[in-house]
Amino acid sequence: MKMSRRLLSLILAGMLMTTTIALGGCAGDKAEGTSYDSITIGIPQDLEDSLDPHIVSAAGTKEILFNIYEGLVKYDAQGNLNAAIAKDYVISEDGLVYTFTLRDGVKFHDGSTVTVEDVIYSINRCADTSNGDPLVPAFSNIASVEAPDASNVVITLNEPDSEFLAYMTTAIIPASNENPESVAIGTGPYKYVTRVPQESITLEAFDEYWGEPAHIQNVNLKICANPDSIVMELKGGSIDMYARITDSQAAELEGSNFNVLEGTMNLVQALYLNNDVAPFDDVRVRQALCYAINPQEIMDFVSGGQGTEIGSSMFPAFAKYYSEDLNHVYDQNIERAKELLAEAGYPDGFAFTITVPSNYQQHIWTAQVLVEELKQIGVEATIETVEWDSWLSDVYVDRNYTSTVVGVDAPQLTARALLERFTSDSDKNFVNFSSAAYDEAFANAIATTDDAEQTGYYEECLRILTDEAANVYIQDLPTFVAINDSIGGYEFYPIYVQDFASLYYIDATVEQ
Repeated sequence: MKMSRRLLSLILAGMLMTTTIALGGCAGDKAEGTSYDSITIGIPQDLEDSLDPHIVSAAGTKEILFNIYEGLVKYDAQGNLNAAIAKDYVISEDGLVYTFTLRDGVKFHDGSTVTVEDVIYSINRCADTSNGDPLVPAFSNIASVEAPDASNVVITLNEPDSEFLAYMTTAIIPASNENPESVAIGTGPYKYVTRVPQESITLEAFDEYWGEPAHIQNVNLKICANPDSIVMELKGGSIDMYARITDSQAAELEGSNFNVLEGTMNLVQALYLNNDVAPFDDVRVRQALCYAINPQEIMDFVSGGQGTEIGSSMFPAFAKYYSEDLNHVYDQNIERAKELLAEAGYPDGFAFTITVPSNYQQHIWTAQVLVEELKQIGVEATIETVEWDSWLSDVYVDRNYTSTVVGVDAPQLTARALLERFTSDSDKNFVNFSSAAYDEAFANAIATTDDAEQTGYYEECLRILTDEAANVYIQDLPTFVAINDSIGGYEFYPIYVQDFASLYYIDATVEQ
């Protein structure tokens, strides 16, 4: 079945009238004229209610907090881990002891100096198990955190962990901050100034930043809840930049004063299934849905054929683990899908709901194609669009849903960061996937320090997710960034972040 975007849009027009669409465009208007001291960036949703970098879960929040908080090390645009709050580190030969030497005079945004006590506090806070699992699961391997002097922090592990350094990107916050959920104090190039809920967030360059200072003094983030208004807001001057526009929006900007940059999202987009809810508690039903879909058809519709098909919870930037072979386990086979449904007791199909956050047009379009593809096996899917806050609370936290289309990211460039969420007891396992074989393979992966063995165990995890059809895997989406042609310096990262400090006005010498 081949569908053009225009044809599918016509088919779905009536249905979409019944879904819940977020109303309104970008909140507020930009003042007339351009200031080389400020930039206004559109974002699809507000920050989570919490500003605490150790507990936030939404990728959209974490990508902004990247500018405010830093760890002992931090990623650059090439995916390298560079010294940050720590100016140097040494790992013992047995892989058990990590010694970090702090950079002299690093300041928090409140003017206080980072101390070894702040580092110990931050790490212990994320390793604390008094309320259940540690905030950073990898920290359950920490035996002790000590400061032999005022410049060094020594972290000793129970067992060697070849991926542990990546988790030292965990934010260092002041031990004196008694309310990190609402008071954001970091060491990054930008400091948090204010937030108007559902309207805007304001950041300001930190004058005492230890590293290369941000080029633009003020960053104004405007919430654009309605994806249909983004091009109008860009052309009208309300916003100077918007990341992750669609390919059709990019086409609308041709001939305007905006450049469109192309990269990849580094996300695992899938139809995520609640494995605890009938009929998706039956592996045959999940497999039937996998056989029913055609990822290339989805990519053709959503992004003009661009994007990369994925067959498990791994995107291509992780070349070490990504396997094209898994993309072909469920090559579209309508008859096989119908056979599996009949075996599972659904010879006439069934109906279910796909809950989609209304501020992500690519996920809505993906759901629209899925609806049409699933009709071929007698399955009737209905799209319910909800505001982001509702999706986060109802779907991700409470797991009160049947299925959803979103993209899942990796906060660290490790296989563990992507795959730990599917262990049976993970509090991030919002799909309720449960497999003893998967849990065993994952445990083996994090227990070994042999690279080849670890890679093999992670590959086993990915194969299990595919074979068990934990979700209906689709693609790593392409990303298009619209940015005013007077602004340069945008960098794509291999993780889901936005680096505002790299942006600059190309001709900042013009008199204002």
